[in-house]
Amino acid sequence: MNPEALGKPLGQYSQVTRVKASELLFIAGQVATDQSGKTVGADDFDAQCHQVFANIATALASQGAGFANVVEFTTYLVHSQDIAKFMAYRLREFPRMFPGGAYPPNTLLIVDRLVQEPFLIEVQTVAAL
Repeated sequence: MNPEALGKPLGQYSQVTRVKASELLFIAGQVATDQSGKTVGADDFDAQCHQVFANIATALASQGAGFANVVEFTTYLVHSQDIAKFMAYRLREFPRMFPGGAYPPNTLLIVDRLVQEPFLIEVQTVAAL
């Protein structure tokens, strides 16, 4: 939902999500590592975004869920210069992930660094089952 009093969202997210759920799924922040733990796209922000959201999809699927179950994202970027790249990624990919156009709320934070130096993005997810 996007209450008129809050104004139009600045990107592909909703201002408010109301959910009735019997369970919540909390997914730890996902970074750009493959199944073996190897970093994907060391200097490629778009490749890291792709891997991060692939990891989220895998975590959701492991619990019988999908992106339709997501009720909130918290996104951490290392460089403010990547905000435009992140918005472009979401503009391009979110319509496929959320075909109904109901994008979950997202809080975007710029941090000094993530757990390892090569990581440019980390996304934490909450889903309702």
